[in-house]
Amino acid sequence: MKKLILASAVSLALTGVASAAEDDGSGTYQFDTKGDHQFIMFKISHLGYSWLYGRFNEFDGQFTYNAENPEKSSVSVTIDTASVDSNHAERDKHLRSEDFLYVDKYPQASFKSKRIEMQGDGEADIIGDLTLRGVTREVTLDAEMIGHGADPWGGYRMGFEAETELRLKDFGIPMDLGPASETVDMIISVEGIRQ
Repeated sequence: MKKLILASAVSLALTGVASAAEDDGSGTYQFDTKGDHQFIMFKISHLGYSWLYGRFNEFDGQFTYNAENPEKSSVSVTIDTASVDSNHAERDKHLRSEDFLYVDKYPQASFKSKRIEMQGDGEADIIGDLTLRGVTREVTLDAEMIGHGADPWGGYRMGFEAETELRLKDFGIPMDLGPASETVDMIISVEGIRQ
């Protein structure tokens, strides 16, 4: 009898492991704002002599992942532009002004995907509308799935990283920083919790 109970317990445990291993990750994920496992960072040339780095500290979003048809996945993000942080208070004040983000008039930026084109090896182009400083333009994010699986708290997580390059003038930013600083590189790294 003991052997039968033990065998049943082992069988159930192995079935659970197999089920977990078969989870393809499909579902809707909310960005992990509580644990702050997310970053929207940027870098821009300073006069062609060095790189200036910064980030947005406050943003939220979600993505839906469809493992069988990844092209049907989607993502949406909302950013609090006043949360810009370049590790220098006076510079951040300038970045929030009319010369750059104009946060008093445009307190939010957003991105909403329109389509996804798979590139293989977990990489994809996410094409969508970015609205920044009141201007909406189509941009392409070069995205890569980092991984997915169960977390230690009973949930399920998935993470992506993406990059894109933006031209300041395309979004109505009037400040001229010189030819070396016409574009800014954006790096987005997010971890979502399946709902």
